Amino acid sequence: MIAETGTMGDELLVTDLVTRARNGDRQAWDALVVRYAPLVWSICRRHRLGAAEASDVGQTVWLRLVDELVTVRDQAMLPGWLATATLRECGRVLRAAGRQQAAEYMLDAGDIPGGSAGMVEHELQLAERSAVLREAFTHLPPGSQRLISLLIEDPPVPDAEISARLGIPAGRIGRDRARCLEQLRGYPAVAALINAGRPAALAHQARRPSP
Repeated sequence: MIAETGTMGDELLVTDLVTRARNGDRQAWDALVVRYAPLVWSICRRHRLGAAEASDVGQTVWLRLVDELVTVRDQAMLPGWLATATLRECGRVLRAAGRQQAAEYMLDAGDIPGGSAGMVEHELQLAERSAVLREAFTHLPPGSQRLISLLIEDPPVPDAEISARLGIPAGRIGRDRARCLEQLRGYPAVAALINAGRPAALAHQARRPSP
């Protein structure tokens, strides 16, 4: 069960993981990476970094955290530290690629005290939602996983091709899609997010314009 972002329970969990990781607990470190990798990745993707660029940023941020972990004073503020470090690394990559204007904009936003707080909270919510959806996706039957994967591909895969790949009638795709999304919404963690006012984004991602 993923704790609500910003709650006292969430802060205590992060503090515990940071303390254990700082003392050499590999499992705690892995848990921190799993917990916040979606945050780092989503910031990279939001600023249109390619997969290789995002991977470079992520590796640098995590390596920096290894060095900084012993000096983290307010351990519950780790998400903010990661978001700021990611923004700065994204700026470095953008500058190296010649995208100077975008890099300057990102660095200015990251250097304003408290100016990125709203962005961090938003990115944390996106990361939490992404993690929950991935977890729910793994509990779908294999056929449903394949269908959803095809439906959210970019550019969109034509219904005729989906039909051929999955061996189902094209006229059944809409009904099967609705059934898959209903299964996702019924997954306990996803249902909890919906009830908390954060509807699952995959339902929107998987929607396709009617022919």
